[in-house]
Amino acid sequence: MNLRRTTTARRALAAVAITTGLVLSATGCGGGDDKGDEAPKSSSQQSDAGDKPKASPSADTEQTLAEVKNNGITLTVTSAKRDQGGYVTVSGTVTNGTSGIWLATEWKSDESELQGNAASMAGASLVDQAGKKRYLVLRDTQGRCLCTKFQGGIDQGKTSDWFVQFPAPPEGTTSVQLQVPTMPPASIDITEGE
Repeated sequence: MNLRRTTTARRALAAVAITTGLVLSATGCGGGDDKGDEAPKSSSQQSDAGDKPKASPSADTEQTLAEVKNNGITLTVTSAKRDQGGYVTVSGTVTNGTSGIWLATEWKSDESELQGNAASMAGASLVDQAGKKRYLVLRDTQGRCLCTKFQGGIDQGKTSDWFVQFPAPPEGTTSVQLQVPTMPPASIDITEGE
């Protein structure tokens, strides 16, 4: 059953990556008419080449559920799906805006069972504020988190994909907070998976 969850998570992560690539390709190929009567975009709506667009009313808000920043690290959430197996898969990207390699050591879990999961998303949790419950990262029988491990770290200016799986909150719960150590909480909406 753990293999099935891992396979499903990998498929979901691959689908998110492919969809993101297609959206970014379509956005890059879109032609603009060079009329000078349009107002220039503000700096919060513009993005550097290769970066994902920032969330704004005119941006693709379906792709960015939340974005939080702290100490030069930007955590973007692009998907939070409830799967049939009774879990929620949350995924997105993390961008290193620091002056060196970022090793993600501060994101490890304090749980003794997860101590072998350094440089990973093992310290993340979902908080259902209405239900007053906190959901910790799922793990396999050997204590490995069902989450991304950032082996070797992330180089300066680079972006890496991530995912993490949690037990699913009750069916009626659609809004939760993703909490990652050292980062501000990110409010996200859970959607139904396939």
